[in-house]
Amino acid sequence: MFYRDERLALFIDGSNLYAAAKALGFDIDYKLLRQEFMRRGKLLRAFYYTALLDNEEYSPIRPLVDWLHYNGFTMVTKPAKEYTDSLGRRKVKGNMDIELAVDAMELSNHVDHIVLFSGDGDFRPLVEALQRKGVRVSVVSTIRSQPPMIADELRRQADDFIELEGLRDVVGRPPRDNRAPTEEDYVELARNVG
Repeated sequence: MFYRDERLALFIDGSNLYAAAKALGFDIDYKLLRQEFMRRGKLLRAFYYTALLDNEEYSPIRPLVDWLHYNGFTMVTKPAKEYTDSLGRRKVKGNMDIELAVDAMELSNHVDHIVLFSGDGDFRPLVEALQRKGVRVSVVSTIRSQPPMIADELRRQADDFIELEGLRDVVGRPPRDNRAPTEEDYVELARNVG
């Protein structure tokens, strides 16, 4: 539930939201997402968290990051770390949980309602701490994917759970296709969203 006079902030775990939307078969239109929550209350900030591979000459997500930055989102990025696992597979690690939690606690004195776009159960203590400070917390993720993208303990802790599938008609658009996104896809995304 939202109240038109409440001060809102969005905290978007970029990789988690991307995975949830992909599991449901649609892409997020971030311009529409921001507009939707501006209608629901007084949107003070919209944070987007993502890790970027610094060692690549060009990051395929860079056009999206730049578009978001120039269109009202506060971008929080850090370099992702590459490593090789015990089976010799290349892995990338770029967890942004601490940055998101610190920012949410710092902003908590200035907002009435925080909307967290993540299903990560590690955020349950954050939600509980925000609630103790009098901030209402809504969590956006999905239980309609197989497996569900939201941890049960996070869903239970939140004041309100918003099913991402229910936002499809408001903030979604059809996916490009089932292949991995390419540099051209992000360039097209940035061009179309703006």
